[in-house]
Amino acid sequence: MNHPIRLYMSMSLDGYIAGPDDRPGQELGRDGGRLFNWLDDRNSDGPSGQVYREALATGALISGRRTFELAGRWQGDHHDGVPIFVLTHQVDDGDVPPGHARFVTDVEDCARQARAAAGDRPVMVHGAGAAQALLRAGQLDEMEIHLVPVLLGEGRRLFDHLGGDHIELDLVRRLEDRDVTHLRYQVRRPGEAA
Repeated sequence: MNHPIRLYMSMSLDGYIAGPDDRPGQELGRDGGRLFNWLDDRNSDGPSGQVYREALATGALISGRRTFELAGRWQGDHHDGVPIFVLTHQVDDGDVPPGHARFVTDVEDCARQARAAAGDRPVMVHGAGAAQALLRAGQLDEMEIHLVPVLLGEGRRLFDHLGGDHIELDLVRRLEDRDVTHLRYQVRRPGEAA
């Protein structure tokens, strides 16, 4: 799979991607910033630097609406001017997202547009809502989970609303670094053998 749709998320060992009470001004929730200490090494030659550079080499971004809004809409540019596809339930008249962002209400259409826009590069996914919607629709190919050795205890979970379907994953890469383990999983399609 050369040009996957790949989730990039930092997560606590107990499955949280933000602390409790995530809102504007406290975007990562209480103590949620703890999940991003590994970014201190993003400019290193080590594994965290490698993963960060890979993320910034993606050719398009799919984001959930909540993530998009909490991030201040990234002022319309997440990285390098790549197209941003914001998965949302509804679009209000006159709400035009800034810069390279556009709203999309259909999951399959969003995946199709993002793949086309990314060309020969992977598509980055941000946000629990977008990840869950893409997984349910069979459109998420890979997950790069930055697993942080902490138990947050409460907050926003990454995999809360997937429904009852069993989803098999194959670990295709594991990189250890200071305060984080970067785990890349390939999502196995239904009926696909290991």
